[in-house]
Parts: sequence; structure tokens; C-alpha cells
Amino acid sequence: MNDMNFLDKVLDGVAVEWKALGSVTTIKTGPSVNKQMISDNPGVYPVINSGREPLGFINEWNTENDPIGITSRGAGVGSITWQEGKYFRGNLNYSVTINDRQKISTRYLYHLLLEMQSDIQALCTFDGIPALNAGNLKELQIPIPCPDNPKKSLEIQAEIARILDAFTELTAELTAELTAELTARKKQYNYYRDQLLRFENGEVEWKTLGDVATLRRGRVMSKGYLAENAGPFPVYSSQTANNGAIGKIDTFDFDGEFISWTTDGANAGTVFHRVGKFSITNVCGLIKINDESRLNYKFLYYWLSIEAQKHVYSGMGNPKLMSHQVEKIPVPIPYPESPSKSLIEQKRIASILDKLEALTFSISEGLPREIELRQKQYAYYRDLLLSFPKPEAPTVAQA
Repeated sequence: MNDMNFLDKVLDGVAVEWKALGSVTTIKTGPSVNKQMISDNPGVYPVINSGREPLGFINEWNTENDPIGITSRGAGVGSITWQEGKYFRGNLNYSVTINDRQKISTRYLYHLLLEMQSDIQALCTFDGIPALNAGNLKELQIPIPCPDNPKKSLEIQAEIARILDAFTELTAELTAELTAELTARKKQYNYYRDQLLRFENGEVEWKTLGDVATLRRGRVMSKGYLAENAGPFPVYSSQTANNGAIGKIDTFDFDGEFISWTTDGANAGTVFHRVGKFSITNVCGLIKINDESRLNYKFLYYWLSIEAQKHVYSGMGNPKLMSHQVEKIPVPIPYPESPSKSLIEQKRIASILDKLEALTFSISEGLPREIELRQKQYAYYRDLLLSFPKPEAPTVAQA
């Protein structure tokens, strides 16, 4: 079945009329809202404003059973939102309220607006703060199948929405299942990691990290610097996404095996095992083991993944873990009287945790890919079901 036949089968030969969005819906924004207002009036009702996710939750609502919205200003301008039940619509979100639900299905319109996202984006202006003018949005032309027979029209709309909802439900179910599995694996991993790295007094010798390793800090590197010196060697910073990498440059500051940690911000205390040629920014620190015949990098990495967070200082609202704090972190050395036996035990523990970590995080890598495939499948069928033929533009008579 080709693409056109797929849509033809659903339409069953009926006509399609294109109408201005503003002629079949009411488009308006809610009142002004900000984070301070939400903080002063906490509650259970989501605040829908300029983002796809709620800005927060407040103790009052101004919208009920009117789920479709379109972001009017800001970075997410033109984004389609869906919020069921009672909620607070802010001044940066247009309502798209259907005037007559006996003629237009809410879910059909929602999927249709998602399909027309590029058309909506074309109506936005991006000089200064991105914005979408209500007048322009009202002129957006949308297809209504079988407009002369509302009952038949709703049946067609419902069938289109049913098929597309099935894809979105499958994606949501898959996401929930894989997320639950990932959560269970992380709990299992944390349990075994904690058990393997739990030492009683007398079983190990405790050293401070400053006694067994040398600490260094990274250097300031701006986005401009990264762009001007692009190359093959990774630069790591304070983020946790993409293994902490923020770009690549043509030189490197370090070569070998190390452990890095984040010194400032929300991710302070996060540690990474690093191998190879790379650089780090000024919001990272670097740990170099003094004697690798007595201490294993992966063993130390797993230990610090538990212990470092305990030493983060959150005073003044900005979490920090600076070098003078890190060097005081206690490090367990098993079988201290026998360095060779100690190293064998450290490697044994690290090997077990390597396998558990691989098992745990293999699903976290596969999860986004699987969801992306489902979303592409949904978008493919949405294109088939909502690619209505547009009316031909009138021809201009030749003089």
C-alpha cells in the first residue's frame, strides 16, 4: 500500500476542507505567572507556560479539560503542549480551544498540530525574544475531512487519532517498562557495590586520598576557544551527559589513566574514570595515583563514586568539592601488609563492578535509541495519516 492509498483508505473518498485555525478554535493566553508566584502559592495544579513541562505547581487553576496549548514566546516558541484536567495556563501559552467538539476531535487536532509543527515554526519571529503572534496563528490553515457531514467527519478524525494514539501509548508503555528495569538494575548495582566496598575496622588500612594521590585542577576554556581550536582530543567539564565531554580540541593536557571529579555546581562530587589523551576545564579536578603497584584506578573510582558525594559542601547555595576537601577523603587499602595481594583484591572487586556496571548501563544506552525508533515510527504514520492534499492555488490569467 503506497502512502496516498493509506490516507485514501481512511478518508474513504470524502472531501477535505481547509479552514483557518482561528475560525474553529479560540486562541488566547492566560494571566502572567512567575516562579515567585508559584513559590508563594504552592499547590497541586500544574503551571503550563513557556516550556513543555510544568513550570511548577500552584494552589489555583484557570483551565479545565482544555488540553491543547502552543508556546507563544521564548526558546520553546511554537511547541505543542498537552495537559489534561485542571491546571493553570500562563501568559506564554496559547489555548487552542475547540469551539464545537461535535465537529472537531481534540486528539485529532493535537496530532494535526504536531504534524504542522514546521508550519507553526514558520509563523514565529526570532528577532530578539522568539515569539508567535496570535493573529498569524489564527490564520494557520488546517484540514477538516468531510466538513458537510459532522458525524462522518468525527468518525474519520477518531480513526486517525486512534491509530496515532496507539503508537504514543506503545512508546509510553515501553518507556515505563524500560525505565522500571533500569531503576531495578541501578538498585541492584548500588547494593552490590556498597557490599563489595564495605570494610570493617581491622580489615583495611585507611589512608587519606592526599597520601596516595596527587591532585590537579583544569583550566578555563570558553566556547570560543573550543571552536577556534577544534581537534580530536576530548575536553571534559562539569556536566554528566556525554560522559562529561563538552567538545574536542587539537591539543591535550593529560595522557594516561586518571580519575576526574566535578568541583562546582549541581554535579559536584561526580567522578569519572579517564583513560587516554584529554583536557579538563577549571570546574574539574584530576586525581593521579602516586604508586599504581599499591592502588588500582578502577577500585579507587568505584570507592569515590560512593564517598566523594559525602564531602560536598553546599554552603551559599553552590555545591562545591574543592581539592582541600578531596585530599581528606579516606581511602581503604585491603591487605596493606601485602601490596601484591592488596592489588589482586582491588582488581577482583573492580572486575565484578565493571560487569555489574556494564549490565546496568547497557539498558540506559539502549533506552533512548528504542524510544527514538518508536517516535520515528509514530512520525512516519502521522505523516501518512495527516498529509491531506492542499487546495490548488488559483491560476492567474495571462494578459
